Amino acid sequence: MTMTEFLQPGRFIDSDSPQVIAFARQVSANADSDLDRVLRLFERIRDGIVYDPYVDLTDPQNYRASGIIERGRGFCIGKAALLAASARVIGVPARVGYADVKNHMTSPRLYAHQKSDLFLWHSYADLYLGGRWVKATPVFDLALCDKLGLKPLEFDGSSDSLFHAFDRAGRRHMEYLNDRGTFADVPFEQIQVDFRRAYPDLMRTGGLAGDFHAEAVAATEN
Repeated sequence: MTMTEFLQPGRFIDSDSPQVIAFARQVSANADSDLDRVLRLFERIRDGIVYDPYVDLTDPQNYRASGIIERGRGFCIGKAALLAASARVIGVPARVGYADVKNHMTSPRLYAHQKSDLFLWHSYADLYLGGRWVKATPVFDLALCDKLGLKPLEFDGSSDSLFHAFDRAGRRHMEYLNDRGTFADVPFEQIQVDFRRAYPDLMRTGGLAGDFHAEAVAATEN
């Protein structure tokens, strides 16, 4: 297996951008191994980049690693792209994977505009560690998980890190319905086609404005 394409910069996994290079090197500085460097990157991206689906879904910058660093927030596709790009900076082969999922816990306003609890093209990073590919999902930040009573996703570098089926209270959280496979870069054009078909209201307006964290928490308290 050749790893060249999983180490080179891409249009969205832009591991050659100065922002991504500086971010990856700063976060992983003084780590003793590739595994330790990746674990530090995972935790920083999971918790240091705010999870926010209230972004313009038509804007390429919300899908690009460097764009996520600039904005300090993003949804799953951008955060996974940032982890993959950061891994490439430190010499760890990385790609991005996707699945369609049913999310049982979201904000009522997002559900009303999306008209579905089906989230197409949910993303994770796929990292080559210890001679095998391992999935890492740096999406829901720890602050949001604490507020919603969710189990934060951990990653140890050897086991796949995917969303839990249930939250801490035993309520349905996430169901994986369709595996779309892995890609060397974000398939932006195909995602746009599918989002326009599935979420016409959101795509027509560019997305929602507001505080997703506050709205999601308020929904669990009612």
